[in-house]
Amino acid sequence: MAERNAFPFDYELFDFPNGLRLVAVPLPWRGTASVYIVVHAGSRNEVEPGCSGFAHFFEHMMFRGTRAFPPERYERELQRMGASSNAYTDDDRTVYHTTLAVEELDALLAMEADRFQHLEYSEEDFRTEALAVLGEYWKDSAEPLNRLHEVLRDTAFDVHPYKHTTMGFLRDIERMPGMYGYSLAFFDRFYRPENTTILIAGDLAPAEARALVERHWGGWRRGSYRLEAPQEPPQKAPREARIEWETHTLPYVAVAQRAPAYDDSDPDCAALDLISALCFSPGSDLYRRLVIEEQWADELWANQADHLDPYLFTVVARVKQPERLPDVRRAIEDELDRLVSAPPPQERLEQVQSHLFYRFVLSLNRSDSVAAQLAPFLALRRTPETVRRLFETYHRVTPQNLAAAAAAWFRPEGRTVVTLEEKPQ
Repeated sequence: MAERNAFPFDYELFDFPNGLRLVAVPLPWRGTASVYIVVHAGSRNEVEPGCSGFAHFFEHMMFRGTRAFPPERYERELQRMGASSNAYTDDDRTVYHTTLAVEELDALLAMEADRFQHLEYSEEDFRTEALAVLGEYWKDSAEPLNRLHEVLRDTAFDVHPYKHTTMGFLRDIERMPGMYGYSLAFFDRFYRPENTTILIAGDLAPAEARALVERHWGGWRRGSYRLEAPQEPPQKAPREARIEWETHTLPYVAVAQRAPAYDDSDPDCAALDLISALCFSPGSDLYRRLVIEEQWADELWANQADHLDPYLFTVVARVKQPERLPDVRRAIEDELDRLVSAPPPQERLEQVQSHLFYRFVLSLNRSDSVAAQLAPFLALRRTPETVRRLFETYHRVTPQNLAAAAAAWFRPEGRTVVTLEEKPQ
């Protein structure tokens, strides 16, 4: 039973009257603390046509500052604190994170509360940052994998906002400089206390963390917007797309299946996580065959990314011998189909269950790594308890569960295949 407790630290939850939640995790390492501010807004929140990319855009705009802390002063304060700070955006969240000396926590929380409640930017600053985002899109588009991922989502989804990446559709990014008014509405909707979870992990008692957050964030006013993300209808037939790449590249193939939304007690959800490691990781039979023995591919992996709404289980390979692209695709599809009747044996499953558990637990070795591992789960369930429940579900999965999950989710009609190949000259 002890082995199943994947999150071995004590923690306390505090729900403030304005809807803000604090997760305080006291840790044994002296002198440091990590603050992760999880805004429950990602590309899933971009439900209006023509308005994709705004969650990621605010990852940029939040560094435009306030009257009290304009950008130059904000940066000077971080440097004075010796803080390491950054931010990232995903489909279901935007996260602002800082690691620093614990005695600077009061000053940091005051500064962060100010920018979350009093962000100010001019229309000119807005246009400048929108053009910077467009530049970032073109920079990312030079990477074949990013394009593969973009086309895969656009092909697999019809109406759900997961259809676009966190960067957004290019056509929307190009319109963005003229959408100053919409940007103010987006910030007003989602940068609200009931839509935010603050995680403080470090050398600090929970009561002290609570007092600091209450002092600086207690006056933040609750909003009223309620998100209604459209539900994606079931996929009824296989889908395909092909990308012709203008410059030299090795081919890629992505084979994706519809997958369930995150549920820490759902055997199917846990089984798909385990299948990705069992069947498509460097320790799998297929990897050994395609990458080591036949050398048809030089990369193979699967991704079962946790999402609030149903998403995709995706297998990707980079093909070393271009003429073998059809063979690699067929091998991946055969492996998905084979799982229904021939799941991996119990002994191999137990090895992977143990590996996932110890890999996660051993990563919890500093305040920033504890906070980084926990933040995605807080975006999904707002409590560390979900980590314990998920690993307990992993532990209960049997080969029969693997076969059942494969039968339920790896149906041919739910499959989307995208290939990327160099354009013939």
